[in-house]
Amino acid sequence: MNVSTNATSDVAFLLLIFIMLVALINYRKEINIEYPEARSVLKVSDKKNLEIWVNYTGSVFIDGNPATLESLEYTANEIYQREPDTRIHIIADKNTPYMNVDKVMGILQSLEFRLVSLVVKDEASE
Repeated sequence: MNVSTNATSDVAFLLLIFIMLVALINYRKEINIEYPEARSVLKVSDKKNLEIWVNYTGSVFIDGNPATLESLEYTANEIYQREPDTRIHIIADKNTPYMNVDKVMGILQSLEFRLVSLVVKDEASE
């Protein structure tokens, strides 16, 4: 029995493209920030999270995408209506003025979110 291997390279190429596309689906956008440090931390689950990034200039990002405070309120409200047990992670640069973080926290408070975490770098992990 003679098996043809002419299509092997085509199949390998298509498999490579498929793997690259699947890898892009799980791609997580991160904003370049300097994490504040903490002496003690509490590890939380990484499921059902909404990440809100605040950089040192006060710009807000939702899961890595630029946003305004109005779009943050709209998005957070939609998520709260669909999945009220979603945990909010506020990730702010350590040089961010507190008033910028407070604006984000005020929006979440008005929407009555109860699962809000401030993400920090563990001092012990250095």
